[in-house]
Amino acid sequence: MHVTLVYVHVRPEHLDEFIAATRANHEGSVREPGNLRFDILQSADDPTRFVFYEAYVDADSARAHRETAHYLAWRETVATWMAEPREGIRYLGLLPEPGR
Repeated sequence: MHVTLVYVHVRPEHLDEFIAATRANHEGSVREPGNLRFDILQSADDPTRFVFYEAYVDADSARAHRETAHYLAWRETVATWMAEPREGIRYLGLLPEPGR
C-alpha cells in the first residue's frame, strides 16, 4: 500500500471555497482505480489546517492520481489560497496487511 499524508494550510478568507474544491477532488479520487482511501481531515484546533490521507494500492496508482482531471483542476483552483506550500510525505502501509 502506498500512502501519502498531505499537510495543507489555507488562508482563512478562502476556507469555504477550499472545502468545496476539495470535496470535488475527493469525490473524483475515491472513484480512481487503485484508490483505497482518500480522507480529508480538518484540524479541530485550527480550521485552516488540513491533512489529506491518500492510500493507493501502489506507487503507479498514486502517480496516476496526479494526472487526473479532477486533481489538476483542484491544484490549479486552490494554488493561490494556500497560506504556505502544501507538503506531501510518502509512507508505506504496513498494517493492516493488504486483503485483511
